[in-house]
Amino acid sequence: MNDYLFPFYAVILGVIIARLTKSKKSWNTKLLLSFSGAFLLALTLFELLPEVYDHLDAKLTGLYIMCGIMLQIILELFSKGAEHGHVHMQKNEATFPWLLFVSLCIHSFLEGFAIHEHNDMVYGVLIHKIPIAILVSMFLFQSNYNKIQIGIFLTVFACMTPLGTIVSHTSETVASFVHIINAIVIGIFFHIATTILFESGDGHKFNLSKFIAIILGVSIAYFI
Repeated sequence: MNDYLFPFYAVILGVIIARLTKSKKSWNTKLLLSFSGAFLLALTLFELLPEVYDHLDAKLTGLYIMCGIMLQIILELFSKGAEHGHVHMQKNEATFPWLLFVSLCIHSFLEGFAIHEHNDMVYGVLIHKIPIAILVSMFLFQSNYNKIQIGIFLTVFACMTPLGTIVSHTSETVASFVHIINAIVIGIFFHIATTILFESGDGHKFNLSKFIAIILGVSIAYFI
């Protein structure tokens, strides 16, 4: 099964879309973010959360999930929220964004642990990565970084999630902690997904398009 490569393909697709899209604040990107946030949150609740609670003590599971939420908050101090669509444009910036790069790589690597053989979480990560890859690619394409730096950034970023999946399957040491890591990843997903859902709208106004995108994301996750 090559399902673990889907997140890699998602980044490639995101790069292609970014090349064809001029506007960062596009209506379609906002809707895709809403859909991806709802889809990822629903799949986490339907697939990953019950599995973790089956293997770990309930109270400890809650503690690990909270650790994941805190870890994502720490990562966002360096990434500035790129994991949920906040990529700040600095067209005159020439210094390579190491903090953004390292933070996104850590986040992507941990995502890979949630993907198992015949596990639908791969689709949640796939859908989540597409809009993020689009926005990150746009940021890089509009910067002053050279093509080699951009190529390395996007290639490593694309490889990190499959690498996390491979490590979780091949390392016996890691395998013994995989449910703990998955609980931490649940916290990461909770934080990202809820942030996307709260921030992808315009204030507190009801947005029918966003609401429909969320309903579709939850429904597809339920019936998948």
